[in-house]
Amino acid sequence: MHRPATPGTLCAMRTAVSYGAGVPNDTELGLCGDVQGKRVIELGIDSESNAPALARAGARVLVVEPAADRITAARTRSAEGGYRLEAHEADLADLGFAPSASVDLVLCVHRLDKVDDLARTLRQVHRVLRPDGPFVLATKHPAGAMLAPGAPIGATVERTYRSAGPFTLNHLFTALQRSNFGVDALHELEPSSDAAAPTVLVIRARKLGD
Repeated sequence: MHRPATPGTLCAMRTAVSYGAGVPNDTELGLCGDVQGKRVIELGIDSESNAPALARAGARVLVVEPAADRITAARTRSAEGGYRLEAHEADLADLGFAPSASVDLVLCVHRLDKVDDLARTLRQVHRVLRPDGPFVLATKHPAGAMLAPGAPIGATVERTYRSAGPFTLNHLFTALQRSNFGVDALHELEPSSDAAAPTVLVIRARKLGD
């Protein structure tokens, strides 16, 4: 269930694409590349939207999100920030509004685990991307999910690997491979040097084929 949100708490004016609180953003990782003049889909809105940062970098941003309050917040923030935003209230796999091979980048931060049909969602992302176009995703790291948030070295494991996170690494990599993506970058992000395990997994996968 989605909690109602206000424009001030969702879609804050980020200055760089964020992959989560306390971990490096895309200024350091450089996964999205130069988005000037590019057509970019933000697939789902996490606690805050990356649309302001993308728009400020010159991208033409489209947001897809099933929660009406998050769409309203994104539209309000775009009006306040003076940038254009195309927002679609829809399931994350419903990308029929975008022609095939018409999108330069798809970004999904901590929302892929919310989809009902991962395979269908990945097929749609593959369809709308241009050849070799990047799909950048961030999700909860399955190792970090075994521990309490922010657990230091020596912390007790609270969950098994297979029950902790939304995906195991094998599950996610297999799904990407079957959808004809090739992974060319992977980052396991830790919130601090004394963290017992990485908390965020960030992957860049490129569309293979036409």
